[in-house]
This record gives sequence, structure tokens and C-alpha cells, in this order.
Amino acid sequence: MEKNHINIDKYIKDGKYGITTGTTAAAAAAAALKSIKQDIKYVNLKTPLGVLKIDVCSVKKINDTQGRASVIKRSYHDPDVTRNLEIFADVKVVKEKGIKIKGGKGVGLVTKPGLQVPVGQPAINPVPQQMIKDNLMNLLPKNRGAEVIISIPEGEELAKKTLNPRLGIEGGISILGTTGIARSMNLESYKKSFKCQLDVALAQGYEELVFVPGNIGQNIAQEILFYKNDQIIQMGNFPGYMLEEASQMNIRKIILLGHAGKLIKLAAGIFNTEHRMADGRREVIAAHAALIGARKGVVSNIFQANTTEEMMDILEEEKILKETFNSIAHAIKERSSEKYPGMLDVVIVKMDGSVLNSNHQVKFKD
Repeated sequence: MEKNHINIDKYIKDGKYGITTGTTAAAAAAAALKSIKQDIKYVNLKTPLGVLKIDVCSVKKINDTQGRASVIKRSYHDPDVTRNLEIFADVKVVKEKGIKIKGGKGVGLVTKPGLQVPVGQPAINPVPQQMIKDNLMNLLPKNRGAEVIISIPEGEELAKKTLNPRLGIEGGISILGTTGIARSMNLESYKKSFKCQLDVALAQGYEELVFVPGNIGQNIAQEILFYKNDQIIQMGNFPGYMLEEASQMNIRKIILLGHAGKLIKLAAGIFNTEHRMADGRREVIAAHAALIGARKGVVSNIFQANTTEEMMDILEEEKILKETFNSIAHAIKERSSEKYPGMLDVVIVKMDGSVLNSNHQVKFKD
């Protein structure tokens, strides 16, 4: 680790950066160990990017060999559910050399292969584990070791709002981070959290996967398709990234399934589907309606409509709904093949799960 000192307040002053759960846990552990001998208000924590000065929320000396402390994962401009989360560490000095790290209440347990942490271990990733060890080693008395328990009282409830249940991480959240610094969810670190689903699916031997935008698509896929839950992969707003990652893996076939309002953006080559980035829904539907021969007035009405549902109602009235969406599905497949050159299929659905296009080769439940 580098020896330079970074003032965390200055580093995150623009609101785009914060600290990771890994940094928060490591800072709490360092504070807990220091609390045995002194009352502290902050720690200078070594991270892969340098030394961060991090405030301590609470600290308590339990006895001459044990301490407890907590640190808050400071808020920044990001919808991450772990913002302002308080993470606790209990540290006990022991006679055996080495540092053992355990997960307490609210830290998830890994139950499926394919992640960075083996099955049966707490979901504390390698870099956070190393940060805890590096920061405690120099604080320990000579020829002594430590037992560390990381706990998050709110963790079990918060985990329901994350991808952890899909990844087979049970009972809490994960302690994550590769640099010590947390970046906004639309950046690389957040994308990688979606890729973990691919790792888990491949570790279980699946070669055919269903990619969906989010929870709505996942629920519909579970309801209408013959696939297991671990074969259904959420893309978030990053279908382009996920398709590119899949192209580097041993995946035989991908089925893109999603609500029309989200999935049709891919037909226009929009592979970051966050609304503020780009839209193009009315342009896509109007263009494909025109391509299959819709009257000028119909195309105009589609272009003036406010929602995807209104556009679909217009197509249905004209009895060209299926034909239009067959054309859109073909375009989605064509544009997506630029990202993932393997076998692709496309299923576009309404909110009620009814399928809008018929040009697919997918097995549906009865």
C-alpha cells in the first residue's frame, strides 16, 4: 500500500466519492483495537489508494484485551443502500499469532460457488480482509494475534434491497471494495456487482441464461419460462456491459427478456438504458410501425403518445402490434449481436407477462 496521506473530506468534497463497506469495516476494526489503550476519535487507515483519515462513530474498551468500535459509511451522491450505514467491529487480542476475521449479525454468508469468497464463509471480500489485517498488524503487541468480528445491525434487512439473495449470500450484506473508495453506481464498480451473477451461474454449470433488466423482468421470466432462478440474470441499466462480459465467458445462449419500455431501447443501439442517458422509445416504435407499413396518421399518433403502453394500444387497434414488435425484436437481436456474437433470442413482454413478439424459439410454461 502507498504511504501518502489522503484527507477524506477533500477527496470526496464533490460528492462523487465515498468509502466502501470494506474501508468502513477495517476502520472500525482498527478503532476497536486502539480503544483498548486509548480514547480515539478517528483512525488513519491504510487502503490500496493511500491513507484515509476516517472519523469513528463509537468506541468502547471492554477489558484489557477487547475493544468495540463503529464507523459510519459516509453518505455521498449515490443511491447505494449502504449510505450512512453503521458497521461495528469487535476485536480481541489473543496469544496465537495471526488475525482471524468472522462475520457477525448482518454480514451475509456465502452459500453458492462462483464468488470471491468460498462457500460457508462470511461475505467479506479479499481486499477488505487484507485491509483489516494490514491495519491491525502494526497495532498488535509483539507475538500476539487478534480475533475480529464484523457486524452490521441493519444488514439483514438491507440485504433484501441488494442482489445478495440472488447470489446466494444469506443473512446480510457483503463487505466489499477493491480500492477503499466508493464510486457512483453508474461507474465500473457498480457494473461489476451485476457480473457476479454470471460467475455464480457458470459455477453451477449453466450455459444458457436469461438476461432481464430488473425485478419486473425477473418475476415475469420465473412465471412464463422453464428456467431456474440462477439462470435469470439481472442487467440493471447495463445490458451492453453484461453482453460484452458474457461474450468472454462459456455461455452458449442468451435470451433477452424484458418489458417493452426498457428492452426496445436496445433496438436503437442504446445499451445504457438509464432514462436520463437516452430514451428513443417512441422513435423505435414509430419507425418499426412505419417499416411494416403503418399509415402516416398511425405513425404520427405513436410519435405523439406519452407512454409505451399508449403506443401499444395504438398498434393493437390497428392490428399491427405483433408484426411491429417482431420487427423490433429482430433489431434488438441484430444490435445486441454486436456485443455478444453467440446465440441470442429476444422476448418482449407487457407488464402482465403477455409476450408481444412471436419471432423467438423459447420454451414457455403452459
